[in-house]
Amino acid sequence: MSGRLVVCPTPIGNLEDITLRVLSALRDADVVACEDTRRTRVLLDRYGVSASLVSYHEHNEEQRAAELVERMRKGETVALVSDAGMPLVSDPGFVLVRACVAAGLEVEVLPGPSAAIAALVASALPSDSWRFAGFLPRKRAELERVLSEPGGTLVAFESPRRLPATLAVLAELDPEREAAVCRELTKVNEEVVRGTAAELADRYRDRPPKGEVVLVVAPARRPAPDAPDPAAVDALARLVEAGAKPRAAASVVADLTGGSANALYRALQERQEAGEGAGA
Repeated sequence: MSGRLVVCPTPIGNLEDITLRVLSALRDADVVACEDTRRTRVLLDRYGVSASLVSYHEHNEEQRAAELVERMRKGETVALVSDAGMPLVSDPGFVLVRACVAAGLEVEVLPGPSAAIAALVASALPSDSWRFAGFLPRKRAELERVLSEPGGTLVAFESPRRLPATLAVLAELDPEREAAVCRELTKVNEEVVRGTAAELADRYRDRPPKGEVVLVVAPARRPAPDAPDPAAVDALARLVEAGAKPRAAASVVADLTGGSANALYRALQERQEAGEGAGA
């Protein structure tokens, strides 16, 4: 008789946030697969759960998943936990869940704490449509792309050390865009700081926060329907500087980018007028 996998979310800080169903599943499991056996043992000891533990982390996922699937084939129940929060959400577990599904094994997911959800609600930003980006990319071009993508409120994990630089980039893209820095959620030093990108960039410029951080950013403002791509305007400006006639160059760039020649031409004029004004 085949066993099954039970995905068990654990507290993100406050150990009292564990659910009764998760505790029951951990007690009933034949083995608990966890990132750090020492950290999980602290949680289990808190509630008197004497379960058999086995390590399951990013460095042994493939091998350990195969071993656990074999145990489930023989009828065992495996509980999967991460160090904090819901497994698979920027934590190990995807390989095991996929392997169980491929093997036709039952996968049960229990509800529980999630730093992403807690931060979204605490941010006071729109929650009807949102996206989770995991850990933000380090390269600036990729970071700008993630921050600028449409698709609702952005929720992401960020390193405290890199947060000031990330907020500086966000402020350059749109200084008035609302955001919230959610730190040490559910812990003694929990803090939620809300403000515009410019305000938050200024606050954390020389004072990186301590602890675990979730950054929540309001939806990117949509450009006007006929607003040209800034990169296309840059290309048009370079052509004009090289001696091309503005109208003709705008038509060429529009053909290449699929934009509007008139919108490109107007954007170039506005940029030139702004430049003249700045130099006055």
